[in-house]
Amino acid sequence: IEVTASSRHYVDRLFDPDPQKVLQGVIDMKNAVIGNNKQKANLIVLGAVPRLLYLLQQETSSTELKTECAVVLGSLAMGTENNVKSLLDCHIIPALLQGLLSPDLKFIEACLRCLRTIFTSPVTPEELLYTDATVIPHLMALLSRSRYTQEYICQIFSHCCKGPDHQTILFNHGAVQNIAHLLTSVSYKVRMQALKCFSVLAFENPQVSMTLVNVLVDGELLPQIFVKMLQRDKPIEMQLTSAKCLTYMCRAGAIRTDDSCIVLKTLPCLVRMCSKERLLEERVEGAETLAYLIEPDVELQRIASITDHLIAMLADYFKYPSSVSAITDIKRLDHDLKHAHELRQAAFKLYASLGANDEDIRKKIIETENMMDRIVTGLSESSVKVRLAAVRCLHSLSRSVQQLRTSFQDHAVWKPLMKVLQNAPDEILVVASSMLCNLLLEFSPSKEPILESGAVELLCGLTQSENPALRVNGIWALMNMAFQAEQKIKADILRSLSTEQLFRLLSDSDLNVLMKTLGLLRNLLSTRPHIDKIMSTHGKQIMQAVTLILEGEHNIEVKEQTLCILANIADGTTAKELIMTNDDILQKIKYYMGHSHVKLQLAAMFCISNLVWNEEEGSQERQDKLRDMGIVDILHKLSQSPDSNLCDKAKMALQQYLA
Repeated sequence: IEVTASSRHYVDRLFDPDPQKVLQGVIDMKNAVIGNNKQKANLIVLGAVPRLLYLLQQETSSTELKTECAVVLGSLAMGTENNVKSLLDCHIIPALLQGLLSPDLKFIEACLRCLRTIFTSPVTPEELLYTDATVIPHLMALLSRSRYTQEYICQIFSHCCKGPDHQTILFNHGAVQNIAHLLTSVSYKVRMQALKCFSVLAFENPQVSMTLVNVLVDGELLPQIFVKMLQRDKPIEMQLTSAKCLTYMCRAGAIRTDDSCIVLKTLPCLVRMCSKERLLEERVEGAETLAYLIEPDVELQRIASITDHLIAMLADYFKYPSSVSAITDIKRLDHDLKHAHELRQAAFKLYASLGANDEDIRKKIIETENMMDRIVTGLSESSVKVRLAAVRCLHSLSRSVQQLRTSFQDHAVWKPLMKVLQNAPDEILVVASSMLCNLLLEFSPSKEPILESGAVELLCGLTQSENPALRVNGIWALMNMAFQAEQKIKADILRSLSTEQLFRLLSDSDLNVLMKTLGLLRNLLSTRPHIDKIMSTHGKQIMQAVTLILEGEHNIEVKEQTLCILANIADGTTAKELIMTNDDILQKIKYYMGHSHVKLQLAAMFCISNLVWNEEEGSQERQDKLRDMGIVDILHKLSQSPDSNLCDKAKMALQQYLA
């Protein structure tokens, strides 16, 4: 930086032995830096900050001097992010927090204004507000001093409250009680900052949200005050923030989804924010908040989908990045073009929520002018966030059998999807692989081309991921792929996965992985020729795995799946022998026939029925062996069972002995 002599002169005056001259020097510096970023940078380079901080903390400094120092520091912080970094490096935060202990209100306000500027900068770590445990209670106490302390402190809180730990600290120090009455302040800025505080406190926090529902301010409940603040005559920023407060309270379970303040007030307000009259930021925030509000509730999805032609309104997010009112402003147009991807991301998110459950809504979304093309294009955008939103949107639409058979086929969605799966970050992989599971269902016409494009290797790779969600999706997709598949596909899966990996998955600590792996085995071992073929090559290992699971500490569902796999093996022609020659397994089947749980008894019965079936070669020897084991006695007992299903199955098996 080229440092001018005048800048040096400003700094030199801070070291004058005459306090009056120092004060005048600080005041002149204040006037020189306002709105002048170059001058700010010069003064920082010349070391003005440590000197200003020294004067600010010096006991002999007059209150007026301290206050002027805080004002200049605040002005320096208003410059670039690098300025803020320089201030942080000089430990400005502890110095300003110390200043808050002064009895002088003007000085306190100047310190708070500077703290507000520093804490709202993205380069400042929020943790710095919580390092000293005495700070938060002191800030709460300062809230009553003036409208400026109220505005700045609320702004600091709403910027530094990130996540449940911060919410809890603020909540435990009485944030709700201390901030609630500020919602009726005469100052708009105070009302606005208080509102923002409540939105960050309530987000995904049931404890705070449940408390807010019952808070009274001037005899009126908080939700009612929020509803008043989202009326059309209020400033947009206020409407949006109160809608967020009500949305977060609803999602945290404090307000019912069918409450009129949600259905008749919050939802319509958020839909209004999506109109092309609104500025880009408002449209983005409106759509994302609405997506979050309706995500878990099909009734709200239906209402939103027919409010103000929302589905068509969102199509404008792709066409008109700038609002109608901003067309004349060249700087605004430039800004909006740079941020147009945020609009696309928001639209994808809202479409995903709208289409999460209802078939008709999905159809409406897909029939909106070339929407499928837009979503598919979104899959290859450079922004990870847009790609993630596009994949989520497609995933939501892929829950529809009808759409899988039509639009998804017409647009060959599987092609870009396979590309997305090549080297994406985990959060995209989880959604994309989950969608691949849907595209691999047996009625999906995409199944064939996906197989030809190397999906088996890709999915087998996912089953080795550290991330359990990816292991589940990988194995789940393979399970869908193996369902009613031809022998060649099954052989490909087994070869690609390898028996070692299959066993690793069968001993996976994640229950979902284990269940889906059993599902895969069950699908591989279906239809006789396939069962015999697979058991002739992998029989020994599969029987070992079955034994291990039946002996392990597993829940009913796992054991039931495993017995169903055995029943499939018992249905093979040559595969049967692997059970008949394995006394250990036969004893286990016998044990489960007498189990206290009907599901397990039924599954064991299937094994027996398949083994004693008459028309098949060797059935006589098998029947004799099982009779000697006492199976027939158990069948007689089960034919008296109060469970009609079990009783029928037992009678049917006994018939085989009589035939």
